[in-house]
Amino acid sequence: MKNFDYIHRAEQLLTPRTTSLLTAIHEAKGRQSIQTAVHPDVLDTMVRAARIQSTNASNRIEGISTSDARLNAIVMEKTTPRNRAEEEITGYRDVLATIHESHDYIPLTPNVILQLHRDLFRYTGLTFGGHFKDSDNIIVERDDEGNQTIRFEPPSALVTPEFIERACAAYANAMHEPHIDPLLVIAMFIFDFTCIHPFNDGNGRMSRLLTLLLLYRSGYQVGKYISIEHLIERSKESYYEALAASTQGWNDDRNDYAPFVNYLLGITLAAYRSFDERMDVLTRNADSGRMTKEQRIADLFTHTLTPMSKADILQQLPDISTTTVERALKSLLDAGRIRKIGAGRSTRYVVKRD
Repeated sequence: MKNFDYIHRAEQLLTPRTTSLLTAIHEAKGRQSIQTAVHPDVLDTMVRAARIQSTNASNRIEGISTSDARLNAIVMEKTTPRNRAEEEITGYRDVLATIHESHDYIPLTPNVILQLHRDLFRYTGLTFGGHFKDSDNIIVERDDEGNQTIRFEPPSALVTPEFIERACAAYANAMHEPHIDPLLVIAMFIFDFTCIHPFNDGNGRMSRLLTLLLLYRSGYQVGKYISIEHLIERSKESYYEALAASTQGWNDDRNDYAPFVNYLLGITLAAYRSFDERMDVLTRNADSGRMTKEQRIADLFTHTLTPMSKADILQQLPDISTTTVERALKSLLDAGRIRKIGAGRSTRYVVKRD
């Protein structure tokens, strides 16, 4: 039977690669503490943008989506859901807000997990919200065309409550050990939660919400400002590869946590680095109060090497409207300062360099 022992398994994970990732994250966490204290005025726009992006990305991974306009209105609580997809998006919005605002008061227990799952499906007519699965299920992998393949067969519904109870207890025990890095414990628990697959539906979204909750509770606040869900969506192939590598031998307690742990550490570090970059843009704009919005968009291109989509620009400059971004892009194209790459949803723009 599967054994949940995050103390000894964490010690086995301390390879040079994992240690390097942990060190970089700890350093980035310290920088963030300083930056948020020095520049609190530029954080509100980052928080709003991250909530919209997180809600969108985490649901889109599961094939749940709506239009950008509807998504923004739902996250900003300016409308009510019109269909099943929007009901689930609205539930995710609420659970995400609860975690953002009350994480210090939300311990990791089976009852809390059930309550969060209940709230995730609050706006739907589904009755399984807040209940562990009542039948055995499988973990499937979806490709970009929507095709599914079986990746893993989780434990039965009969043993699911016991497994969640034991995993939560193992997490609590490891978190009381001062020599164990909490990031390792968080990653191992999230991986085991995914393997247990405790619900009829919503397992992927719950795993990402619990990731945010546990990071927050350990003092890693980057998910408040940068969408970790969006970073996972962008690296979905690597995500599935890491899951597949770590699930081998899981039922017999012979699995290797390292692939998934290093993946999640890499995502966390990428979020901190995105925060650094975003703060650099926003503080540079704040320090250049005489710059127009169009000039700020042009300035963003001069400091970016990679091609950017319209969505990338809106993410970097969340206080600027879509209409203004479109007008600025046309002006920059007409002036020959940037060039267009691709077409349709694949359109990107990159600065022309001598």
